[in-house]
Amino acid sequence: MDMTKPAAKPANLPKNPNFSSGPCAKRPGWSLDALKDAPLGRSHRAKIGKAKLKLSIDLTREILQVPADYRIGIVPASDTGAVEMAMWSLLGPRGVDALAWESFGEGWVTDIVKQLKLKDARVLKAPYGEIVDLASVNFDNDVIFTWNGTTSGVRVPNGDWIPADRKGLTIADATSAAFAQKLDWAKLDVVTFSWQKALGGEAAHGVLILSPRAVERLESHSPAWPMPKIFRMTKGGKLIEGVFEGETINTPSMLCVEDYIDALMWAKSIGGLDGLVARADANTKVLADWVAGSGWAAFLAKNEAIRSNTSVCLKVVDPAIVALPADAQAAFAKKLASLVEKEKAGYDIGAYRDAPPGLRVWCGATVEADDVAVLTEWLDWAFASAKAELAAA
Repeated sequence: MDMTKPAAKPANLPKNPNFSSGPCAKRPGWSLDALKDAPLGRSHRAKIGKAKLKLSIDLTREILQVPADYRIGIVPASDTGAVEMAMWSLLGPRGVDALAWESFGEGWVTDIVKQLKLKDARVLKAPYGEIVDLASVNFDNDVIFTWNGTTSGVRVPNGDWIPADRKGLTIADATSAAFAQKLDWAKLDVVTFSWQKALGGEAAHGVLILSPRAVERLESHSPAWPMPKIFRMTKGGKLIEGVFEGETINTPSMLCVEDYIDALMWAKSIGGLDGLVARADANTKVLADWVAGSGWAAFLAKNEAIRSNTSVCLKVVDPAIVALPADAQAAFAKKLASLVEKEKAGYDIGAYRDAPPGLRVWCGATVEADDVAVLTEWLDWAFASAKAELAAA
């Protein structure tokens, strides 16, 4: 193949070229009409506002198969707010094992070590594309980890590594896992996610799910540090139950609530969690089949058992590109993403800014497998075009 000649462009474009890892693609068939029943101009504390918020909580429980004795709360500031609430409210009585294999996990490590300044903190890290030795985790401590590393394309294989008789709490940032991977609820005490990830909801809202063990910790532990109002989940040593019945701590957007309900109803219509997982797996299989024959692309996560089926991270392994200096490799990867975006064939597919150079394609349930297949044609075109341009330079 003469790499100095421009490659032929694919004949088709994806019907939906949105492959961002957050905010993610809207559900198939979505339109603004889905928001027509939002109670705009009404108080979220009015009967209709509370009913909408409670419905979103009940549907979350149904779709995610959350146990009846776990509390589900809608909280401020997306998944970040939910994780921060958990850390600032629950940590302190025990040591902490903080696990990190990507940028968001690194962020929680920073909070634990530099902000909360917990003295008995043990940090376990792995490079992008890999995972820490899960057998080395000390469950006498509280443990915080990302179930699915959004910026590394790595997930925990299951919950088998977490003992049922653990003494500490497990805190799982599951924002790019919920609604696409099955969470082992018996092994999890705190689970967080945000609406704009796997169901393609709108931003600014987080969900915080607490096990009975986590509630017990909240009611028996008073943090040594000042607690901002938006983090407070107890009053007089008792859980504020209203937070978990739709009485949010700060004002939610009823437009966003309506959009989340719409996404949950769509999830229910396609078979609930099983249907969502199947769609994400099918999307990822399209990429995997393409990678197997591409010759120039590979998964950042080599081990299939820990490979994400949502935020799928790819790297360029063509020998001519790998031989380039690091900055040139990074520029080449950015060139691929920009070429695809310029043709309106795929938006926001560049690797996360802190991750190794490459591409990141969201394969969650709101994405269509046919669109992923068309995207791969454009990736091949972009690679051939960028390499030809490099050869001609």
